[in-house]
Amino acid sequence: MTLKLEVHEDLKWAEVVAQRWIDFVNGHPAARLCLPTGETPRPLYALSSPKIDLSSATVFLLDEFDLPRGSTARCDTMLQRDLLVSLSAPPAVLHRLDVNAPDKVAECARYDASISDGGLDLTLLGLGGNGHLGLNEPGSSVDSPTRVIDLAQATTQAATRYDPDARPVRGMTLGMQRILDSNEIWLLVTGSHKAAILEQMLVGPIGSDLPASYLRNHPNVTVLADESAAAGL
Repeated sequence: MTLKLEVHEDLKWAEVVAQRWIDFVNGHPAARLCLPTGETPRPLYALSSPKIDLSSATVFLLDEFDLPRGSTARCDTMLQRDLLVSLSAPPAVLHRLDVNAPDKVAECARYDASISDGGLDLTLLGLGGNGHLGLNEPGSSVDSPTRVIDLAQATTQAATRYDPDARPVRGMTLGMQRILDSNEIWLLVTGSHKAAILEQMLVGPIGSDLPASYLRNHPNVTVLADESAAAGL
């Protein structure tokens, strides 16, 4: 296993990771970044958005639920609310998956190509409760492309945290292949409810049953966990 594990105090985790991200972007102002949404990165974005300069960066959204435009559970809505609205200037380029595209297969192929043409300098990821990365649910192969995917019931249920009426059953996600092609990956893991899956991801079998386990074969992964999430280690 080549990945690095950092454990930070619960109350200091967001501050530490935010400064680390600001430092990365300061050193790579034209970086190509893949960003997640949801509860885990929210405090990171809140602390960094007034200070970080993404005006020369290219940002790719990691995934998207198949929900109507404007839904508070959509990833593009969350990224706008939690990060983009507080930036002093928008990213130079912002790429989003269009779940409303008439040809969804073609849209996924377009998105995949836009990432492969230049790659990703840094990908931030959260750890799903069932071990998914993005919306790469259990069963996803290590070389899976960007694609439309049927969501696990737990993922559908999780979306109700952002909109009680949201019940997405499908979504689009950056595939494991593009994620693992990233030059550098940070896996963000917080909360005691993630302790069991983080332990399984780090010490269990590597394979499609737990897509996050594929990260253990990547040469430049850092797991940034708080003490609650690392309690089982």
